[in-house]
Amino acid sequence: MSSSGSNPTALEDIYRFLHMNPELSFQEHNTAALVEAELRELGFDVLTGIGTTGVVGVLRNGDGPTVLLRADMDALPVAEQTGLEYASNTLGNDQDGNEVPVMHACGHDMHVTCLIGAARHLSQDRGSWSGTLEILFQPAEELGAGARAMAEDSLFKRIPRPAVVLGQHVSPLPAGVVAIQPGLAFAAADGIRITFHGRGGHGSRPETTVDPIVMAAATVLRLQTVVSREIAATESLVLTIGSLHAGTKNNIIPDTAELLISMRSFDTDVRDRAITAIRRIAVGESRAAGAPQEAAVDVYESFPCVVNEPAAAERTRASLIEHFGPGAVITSGAVTGSEDIGVLADAAGAACSFWLLGGSDPALFASATTVEETIRIVNQQPSNHSPTYAPVIQPTLDNGVAALAAAARGWLARPTDA
Repeated sequence: MSSSGSNPTALEDIYRFLHMNPELSFQEHNTAALVEAELRELGFDVLTGIGTTGVVGVLRNGDGPTVLLRADMDALPVAEQTGLEYASNTLGNDQDGNEVPVMHACGHDMHVTCLIGAARHLSQDRGSWSGTLEILFQPAEELGAGARAMAEDSLFKRIPRPAVVLGQHVSPLPAGVVAIQPGLAFAAADGIRITFHGRGGHGSRPETTVDPIVMAAATVLRLQTVVSREIAATESLVLTIGSLHAGTKNNIIPDTAELLISMRSFDTDVRDRAITAIRRIAVGESRAAGAPQEAAVDVYESFPCVVNEPAAAERTRASLIEHFGPGAVITSGAVTGSEDIGVLADAAGAACSFWLLGGSDPALFASATTVEETIRIVNQQPSNHSPTYAPVIQPTLDNGVAALAAAARGWLARPTDA
């Protein structure tokens, strides 16, 4: 992974190293090797290759509950534009074999580094807790497939079933703030592919063709009405078209065009109605165009809402307040972003407790005196998945380590209680 052939040891160096060497979903081999070496050095029993590249470390420390801490490892096909000295110049091959730029545009490098730090902290302070600690590094969160792959690879037959699954996601909130939402916390996600089949030909003779690009363009506009005209104002749905791909040359009308859609929902009925509407619109456009074949609509990836078991969330909140103070621990409200950590909790029959970790420079918020002003500044920061997104290393890293360690201790037994 490193051109020098050795891995860094200081947490800040590990973070920079991971940021410069991102890996796409199910390709996190070098990241997995780094965390495996770290866990073995700390004395964990280590399992590797779970769900392709997943790594789990188990540390037994007397009687008490089993607690699982999780971080995701994968990066995104994004060309970094942060200008940082440790920016990624990495290229990789996506699932279709295309060469793409790769960047940790969602902060998973921060997640991995924080979890390494928490593993170090808890393993080196075993006198303060009792029980079994599980440290899990998960692949392919960005595909919504990594948690399921690990669960289906007999994960919880290989390790003890935890009482709770804990984790965090870095966000544009100010560093020093953590946000946890009891109950429904993160939206469900669906990836939807629409393929329009036309009849290609020369750009100078469109009358001899059936143009799939026109179908796709009309559908892009019509799909905006799913939210605005078919979903009630009291319901929630996000429908984003992230990719429209067709053709190879300006004077060739292609045979096909493809749309990729990201959809986020909190209610299964809303989700089902939206997918039905998407199918109706896509097929209707292809019929109206006289296409030789109806549009194909494929829901190719899905993962459920993250639901923080209310009592578990409050227990975790109490631990975070004990460490950070009440002013630094807020309620986030339900987030339209999505996560697959809940799949692990469901597979284990465990409670889920997942929170947001602030990652923006606190100095940016010095002038904010109200919640509204803070939100306005948050909305001005690059968001996750942006080519300019990069959390400030400190104090984000120290806070992330502390949050994971504090949350874990809140669930593990005190030595006198075990």
